[in-house]
Amino acid sequence: MKEEVRKEICFRWKNSLQENLGMEVISASENRVEITMPVDARTRQGAGILHGGASLALAETVAGVGSLIACQPDETIVGTQVSGNHVAPAPDGDIVRAVGTIIHHGKTMHVWNVDIFRTDGRVVSTARVVNNVLKKK
Repeated sequence: MKEEVRKEICFRWKNSLQENLGMEVISASENRVEITMPVDARTRQGAGILHGGASLALAETVAGVGSLIACQPDETIVGTQVSGNHVAPAPDGDIVRAVGTIIHHGKTMHVWNVDIFRTDGRVVSTARVVNNVLKKK
């Protein structure tokens, strides 16, 4: 990961949703990103399983990190769409792992596929994320 991007990610995550939900970057490049997140009081819903909204926040974060790395220094990204399907529960105490791969790397738009897995390898959710690339002002 580019050092300047690592610093920007760390700066952006201070007092943020990502920090508050316990997300941790495992690996990141412009083509593939892996981030983990615990299933705990911050991320579970009333039935004691991972909240679908937390899954989508994780997916959007994965795609955002990858798109940020892929951008030029005079560019930034904004998420414009995230949609997902939740296919299995992740229980309290688990740590989910999201793996995103870019499927379209255009000049003004990036499209990512993000799969979220339980520690036993079962797919919890799958998501599609679209990011727009903008020139910094």
